[in-house]
Amino acid sequence: MKPKEIIARRVARELRAGNVVNLGIGIPTLVANYLPENMDVELHSENGFIGLGPVPQEGHEDADVINAGGQHVTINTGGAFFDSAMSFAIIRGGHLDITVLGALEVDEQGNLANWMVPGKLVPGMGGAMDLTVGARKVIVAMEHNAKNGSAKILKKCRLPLTARKEVDLIITEKAVIEVTEEGLVLKEVAPGFTVEDVRNATEAELIVSSELKEMAV
Repeated sequence: MKPKEIIARRVARELRAGNVVNLGIGIPTLVANYLPENMDVELHSENGFIGLGPVPQEGHEDADVINAGGQHVTINTGGAFFDSAMSFAIIRGGHLDITVLGALEVDEQGNLANWMVPGKLVPGMGGAMDLTVGARKVIVAMEHNAKNGSAKILKKCRLPLTARKEVDLIITEKAVIEVTEEGLVLKEVAPGFTVEDVRNATEAELIVSSELKEMAV
């Protein structure tokens, strides 16, 4: 499996029936494809949908139904469409159980940087600031290292922050890491990797859980 698929599959295992979940741009949008059949999870998109389904089959896209990342999506029976004011009322009103976001950097304190791309002109952080503060649980879904091999899980974020101390869980293709008051706890290691592999790919200090297990993919 490709790294992005591994990450999305593992994130899907964190969701529970009855959850209202926002899926951010990038890898998080893939999570909708791996939800167990008949599990009642309401997926929210900040541009005005709730009840998102999986990516449509090629040739069956609806040009008017796209998520916040501009990708075609489907709407499940019972889903709803609304304006941005209602969408952000859901976010800011504390109605999201989980938000899943990508990241450029995460650090030992659970700080998140995911909007200022070095060397590129970007319009702003979008709804990420609201999502990280408004959701009850924040999951970062990202590849463990940058394209140049550099670490993305750091002792301290170097890029401008999106949110301070809001990240609860980090899921990559190599590991599952929980953010705690004591630091970053390595909970799971993906098949084909060792604890040492994960440590070598991570700048931040990792506390190995006494209940460390193999990551289910």
